Amino acid sequence: MNTRRNLIGGLGAGVLGLMALGALGGSRETRPGQPGTRNLPNTPLFNQQGRRFAFYDDLVRGKVVALNMMYTNCGNSCPTSIANLRKVQRMLGDRLGRDVFMYSLTLQPELDQPRHLQEYIDRYRIGPNWDFFTGDPQDMLELRYALGFYDVDPQVDANQLSHTGMVRVGNEPIDRWTMVPSLTDPEHILFTINHVDPNMEFTGPAHPQTA
Repeated sequence: MNTRRNLIGGLGAGVLGLMALGALGGSRETRPGQPGTRNLPNTPLFNQQGRRFAFYDDLVRGKVVALNMMYTNCGNSCPTSIANLRKVQRMLGDRLGRDVFMYSLTLQPELDQPRHLQEYIDRYRIGPNWDFFTGDPQDMLELRYALGFYDVDPQVDANQLSHTGMVRVGNEPIDRWTMVPSLTDPEHILFTINHVDPNMEFTGPAHPQTA
């Protein structure tokens, strides 16, 4: 079942590990208030090519999105999650980058610079139209909380692996948001993506008819 959440965001400070990229001095304002996603931050992010984006304005506004969190040195659940999402990427076909947008956000922005993200993409042979992002560590922390990738137990929340197992799926124009485990069947992830889009409501797994 889809859930609607009032996502929390905030402003960040400091520039750790990204000073060489420059141009971080842009606006960090959140967008004007609207129901549901009114507090999604306009976090400055850099993709694997070093291109700068504003999280809400450039990546989320008007789109159906699927977001997960990862880091390039993760050797436990991350490879399996990425393998599942690669299958989803293939199943989406030419819908990806046109109707649906896939984003991965690093949990270790102080270590994962754009070149490391590109190396990760090359290592796992990730195809086009799926972007990976890093940014200022404080900004990334607040974005993680804004997207609901956190645990209320501080000790659990401090464990980065506890945030790598879910995919946040949303349809921003109609403010429909949900989550799905990244370790579930890729077909289930695709069904969840389709389920937030009214145009794709009946494209999920068929259910047997009863007499």
